[in-house]
Amino acid sequence: MKKKQLEESVDHLKSKGFDNPEIGIVLGTGLGKLVDEIQNPIVAHYNHIPFFPLATVEFHTGKLVYGSIEGKKVVVMQGRFHLYEGYDFLDITYPIRVMHMLGIKKLFISNAAGAINLDYKKGDMMLISDHINLQGGSPLAFKNVSVFGQRFVDMSEPYDKEMSNKLIDIAKDHGISLKSGVYASVVGPQLETKAEYRMLKILGADAVGMSTVPEVIVANHLDLPIVAVSVLTDECDPDNLEPVNIEEIIAIAEETEPKMVKLFRELIKDL
Repeated sequence: MKKKQLEESVDHLKSKGFDNPEIGIVLGTGLGKLVDEIQNPIVAHYNHIPFFPLATVEFHTGKLVYGSIEGKKVVVMQGRFHLYEGYDFLDITYPIRVMHMLGIKKLFISNAAGAINLDYKKGDMMLISDHINLQGGSPLAFKNVSVFGQRFVDMSEPYDKEMSNKLIDIAKDHGISLKSGVYASVVGPQLETKAEYRMLKILGADAVGMSTVPEVIVANHLDLPIVAVSVLTDECDPDNLEPVNIEEIIAIAEETEPKMVKLFRELIKDL
């Protein structure tokens, strides 16, 4: 990865009016509606940003949106990148580095995930307290990583305690159920077998998905405080496993989305 490429991406966005955003937000599958909350939006499609990867998943639209929410400047990624699309870890995390160079001081992440913890049900939200990287690689495993920050990054507390606690309080104040747990990130795009769900439970995962962890690793590399929420769209009970229905997963994500938007909006107001 070259710093010059990042600088070109950032210069392009600055020329469009992306001016010192405070908060970066990554929206997961079926969770794109937060952009409707943005005042005075400026849109940059990924395919117009120099060196930016292109979104290929049909329910990821592929644009960066800049503007303000609750009086704070935000930049929102509507559509993220995944290993299962054929991207590498540097592609997947490139936008995080761009948002950081634009000036963000905090990062919010959302995703759709399956519930491994059978006390959690579809339609629940889960604050990610920790994660397990099962993607078989690292976005920091490249030759000149030390140009961008130290090579050996501490991951003892990858998610920001202060923002996480604020989100728990906000959920309580607004009567929103917010679970907490460990997110396991796998490659995909195939869903898990019964045996794999059993393995994930033994490993200590409460939810499983195909994103988020690479972005979190890079955000820690950049000393960016992170808060992350999974919308649980299916129940991964190996003893009663039904064939996956992607349409239903998207529908549940969209149904739960207003609550997630409320949480993020209130947290932005609180910061």
